[in-house]
Amino acid sequence: MQPVVVYDTNVLISGMIWGGIPYRCIELAQQDAIEGVTCVEILNEFEQKLTTKFGFSSPGAAEIVTELLDCLQIVEIPNRLKGVTTDPDDNMVIECAVVGGATHIVTGDQKHLLPLENYQGILIVKPADFLAQFK
Repeated sequence: MQPVVVYDTNVLISGMIWGGIPYRCIELAQQDAIEGVTCVEILNEFEQKLTTKFGFSSPGAAEIVTELLDCLQIVEIPNRLKGVTTDPDDNMVIECAVVGGATHIVTGDQKHLLPLENYQGILIVKPADFLAQFK
């Protein structure tokens, strides 16, 4: 069975701006080695951070989102999952994984997501640990 993966916003930012291991994780979805899943809420947060924190123009940020849409399937989340983490933005990542049937959440969030280790059988892992499965 092919892994189904949700990338947290921090992995999308790191990968699409700086490359490295986070990008190599995203590349697995681009190469169809895994199935990438996301939701509008994650993409909106990603695009917003590109423009406000990293100085991308709106068209530049939209172009990166479009590139991601070539390899990520969008699922619709009901935004009902609350209180799983102390950061409400992280609940959407977990909810996206649940709705999308994910096997993994790939994140760099050491404060809220990684300490959970898994949620309803969905593994929550660092990019390097996820990538190590494919060597």
